[in-house]
Amino acid sequence: MNITVVELLVPAAPSTLAQTSLLVMRVFLGICFIRHGWPKLRNLKTWATAMQTPEWLCFLSAFSMWGAGIALIPGLLTPLAALAILVSMAYAVVVELKAGFPFIGPDPYQIPPGDYAGPMGVGDPPSWEKAAMYVVMCGVLASCGGGLLSLDNLLIADLIKTLLS
Repeated sequence: MNITVVELLVPAAPSTLAQTSLLVMRVFLGICFIRHGWPKLRNLKTWATAMQTPEWLCFLSAFSMWGAGIALIPGLLTPLAALAILVSMAYAVVVELKAGFPFIGPDPYQIPPGDYAGPMGVGDPPSWEKAAMYVVMCGVLASCGGGLLSLDNLLIADLIKTLLS
């Protein structure tokens, strides 16, 4: 099976419904990761201390979340942007597993009062569920591309074909 550079960077989605679904997921993830990355970049030292991770590594992670989030919204180099986020979220899964967090934490409404209070009061107990979901969603975008109305499909595929010809 010979896969070209174009097929790696701009995979074809099988149907209009699938391409629309990829568009929705791409924009949703882009917004989420702009919102995840920016506060981490602005408070890098605090985040690095809380994570017990070197500041330079936290910078790379936060910048990849923020930058890739920006790239995902218009669908620019979607597989690479999704892969950058996937790596950060896979690291988050490992950190949360090492901390002993469960896959899915108990529902906060089923926890007796006073048994769990998050940083801003009662919230979701820690788990690695959300990070794992982001890994899966980014894996889908990395392997399927940005879908409908992505710059990858509108511009990049033709540009790469021209450069490789």
